[in-house]
Amino acid sequence: MNAVVTIAALPVAALALWALLRAPAAASRLVAQPTGERWHERATPTFGGVGMGAGLAAGVLLALLVGAIEPSWELGGIVAGCAIVFLAGLVDDVWHLSPLAKLAAQFGAAGIAIASGLRVELVANDVIGVAIALLWLVGITNAFNLLDNMDGLAATLAAVACVYFAIDAATVHENDLVLVLALSLAFACAGFLPFNLRPGNAARTFMGDAGSQLIGFLLAVLALASSWTTAGTTVATMVLPLLVLAIPILDTTLVTIRRLAERRPVTQGGRDHTSHRLVYYGLSETRAVALLTLIAVALGATSVAYNVLDRPAITALGVLVTFALLVQFGSFLAELSEDARRGRPGDTSLRHAISVQPRRLLELLADATFVVGALVPAYMLSVSGPGTERQRGTVLAIVPILLGTTYVVYVLVGVYRRAWRYATLRDLGLIALASVSATLVALGIVVATRDLGDLSARIFLFYGIAAAALAAGSRALVRLVPEAGGGSEDDRRRVLVVGAGRSGRSLVRELHREGIEHVVGFLDDNPRLQRRRVQGVAVLGTTDEVAAALESSGAHELVVSIPDAPAARLELVAGSCAAAGVAYRMVRPRSPSATTPTRAIAE
Repeated sequence: MNAVVTIAALPVAALALWALLRAPAAASRLVAQPTGERWHERATPTFGGVGMGAGLAAGVLLALLVGAIEPSWELGGIVAGCAIVFLAGLVDDVWHLSPLAKLAAQFGAAGIAIASGLRVELVANDVIGVAIALLWLVGITNAFNLLDNMDGLAATLAAVACVYFAIDAATVHENDLVLVLALSLAFACAGFLPFNLRPGNAARTFMGDAGSQLIGFLLAVLALASSWTTAGTTVATMVLPLLVLAIPILDTTLVTIRRLAERRPVTQGGRDHTSHRLVYYGLSETRAVALLTLIAVALGATSVAYNVLDRPAITALGVLVTFALLVQFGSFLAELSEDARRGRPGDTSLRHAISVQPRRLLELLADATFVVGALVPAYMLSVSGPGTERQRGTVLAIVPILLGTTYVVYVLVGVYRRAWRYATLRDLGLIALASVSATLVALGIVVATRDLGDLSARIFLFYGIAAAALAAGSRALVRLVPEAGGGSEDDRRRVLVVGAGRSGRSLVRELHREGIEHVVGFLDDNPRLQRRRVQGVAVLGTTDEVAAALESSGAHELVVSIPDAPAARLELVAGSCAAAGVAYRMVRPRSPSATTPTRAIAE
């Protein structure tokens, strides 16, 4: 009950911000000018983090004075780490630090916190545990630094996460230190929000890097100091921090992938975050923040429920479904970003938000089922009878690791971008190889971080074989399913375009506007374009690979956008189309920015 004194963080944060807003000197030094990174139209003070820091300090200090927590080296290390990232952020807000300098400060803060006693007890190997702790602390710190891109978003999600960490610390994994820190930060965020989240009005202050780095670092600390300091192997213990912080993790992942694909620095700001994509979808900024908050509330509630129920089988099943839905949500956000980049109007109906790419959602759920379907017989072949209680607990803890590595590898190799109705033997071999690779990665993670005990490692051998067979076999069977009507993307006339130059790009834009045909890929002999995407369309290969591209893409028609191509090359393309029974035509440029399709060679 003494932890209730942490509510002092709210009025202290609010009063500090109220005073700073009336201090011209502070407003003149800490200010953000309008840029393309954030949607504000006037200069706005960035001392919100100062108020939050003051509130957090007041809450922790009062808890110490009333005996809610005792002084300790761990508390000292955490406070010192928070102070370092706060001060580094404050210096960045005033004078701008280089990304390398900020990263050095973050690693220094993380090192101090770990040296004071913060550990990842779920991992048996101490060296690997320290490495995971370092990467986690720095990663989540930067995740919230990136997430602070829309009024109220970072502070609201931080407050939600703090509430769940506090609930867990007060019930399942009792920890007074986590309880006090979580409540203090939650109340400090609550004191800041009225100055930042003002629907219909501009924010009076931003939290700045001082605030975003502070809350990110402390939330990462709370994750380590709560369930991950429990030496156990339960699924619920592992996934609690991952689900509570799922939105900032997902946002950082999408932004990183997008910027690396575009060869932009990850640290460079931009309007390509989750919140921005929802605004492209048609939501207001306030509603975008509200939607992400509701998702965070739901994910946090499930994570706490798993810990309270303490039913590993239910937790494993819930994690499978949750992971699939999160990947689907990421796909939905990626589609919104592509629509905005191409200038296409988004479908703002609720039906579209739920049903976007239903084929992919079915694939995700099917793959989750296949993970379990392959693991069950592998387990039965590896143990005698039903196995021991420890063996059953260990295999359930392996489930989210296998599912996570499977999704990551499948996304990286483009499994969910393929039209499996037109799969070739090469495609089936690719997904089988991806399944084996995911299994090997999962084995490496498990061996490095866990003690299998009396569970034989050969379970991964049996699982890898079964998973590869299920993944490839299920995609092969898709070819036997009759195509359904309805005008979906796969039902439109599928077009393969030869030439990814100016004419080819103009043709793709024209076909997208018309919406009648679906461009499934480019063929281009430029080696710098191979296996890349141009205007969101993949370059499948060169004109020497036209036969394979026609088969793998399931194209109904091939269009050549370079009429001055060598005659021998055109004959090769035309011959491949004739052999595959695919329609063939050429286009001639009407102007530098448009093309007019004209029949050149009979089908």
